[in-house]
Amino acid sequence: MLLIIFLLLSIYTWNWRTGVLDGITGKTGLEIVAWVSFPLRWTREQVRSTWDSYVKLGEVRQENERLWAKVTDLYLQLSRLHEEAAEVNRLRDLHDFQPPEEWTLEGGRVVAARFGPHAVVESLLVDKGTRVGVVENTPVITPLGVVGRVLRGSPSFSNVLLITDPNSKVAIMGRDHRTQGILVGNGPQRELQMQYVPLNDLLQEGEILVTSGMDGIFPKGLPVARVQRIERPSTSLFQVVEASSLVDLRNLEEVFLVLNLTPVIEE
Repeated sequence: MLLIIFLLLSIYTWNWRTGVLDGITGKTGLEIVAWVSFPLRWTREQVRSTWDSYVKLGEVRQENERLWAKVTDLYLQLSRLHEEAAEVNRLRDLHDFQPPEEWTLEGGRVVAARFGPHAVVESLLVDKGTRVGVVENTPVITPLGVVGRVLRGSPSFSNVLLITDPNSKVAIMGRDHRTQGILVGNGPQRELQMQYVPLNDLLQEGEILVTSGMDGIFPKGLPVARVQRIERPSTSLFQVVEASSLVDLRNLEEVFLVLNLTPVIEE
């Protein structure tokens, strides 16, 4: 026991003089503390890194949402500009179109349409009526060709019977060969039919059909349709002539109503 006490006192005295043990203990303690604290520091760094990434991700998400909203807004503006440009072109065509003599043009917008087998008639509703002089059978056209005629009207609106409706009949003739006939509608998604064309009368595929003015409704010379097919059956006195409208009737937005300026002479 005395030996142990003597040994400890000797070590203490030696360490007091040299400081070796204090140095070793300090370094060892530092190493132990460092190794013990390393997982804590690593965990803290990971948490901080994760949090920073989350914050940055949130900022990126917000920036992406802002940019997406901006892109969407620019897309809508571009679409609106395209629509306005298309409308300007259509209105320019309408403005440059010259009416026949003794007729005047009243521009109107299409506000509704009835197409297809479930519609009573193939028709359009236009925002011009009797208030501006529109009457029954007023011709309706575009710069490309004939659309139809007014079936009935009110002070502010007119119901337009399209040339594709089976009730529509337009007196026409070939622009090149002047062969006359009656253009009749066959319903939706079907070709028009030119009736009462004698077998020996001249007409060719691709020829433009224009109004002849013989029906007392349409002024003479308005383009109506293009001949697509001609058949001359041996069992009939007339040719079978199919034609297609020059106007895309299903996508109309603006039309002309053709008002007759000729005064009515009462007897």
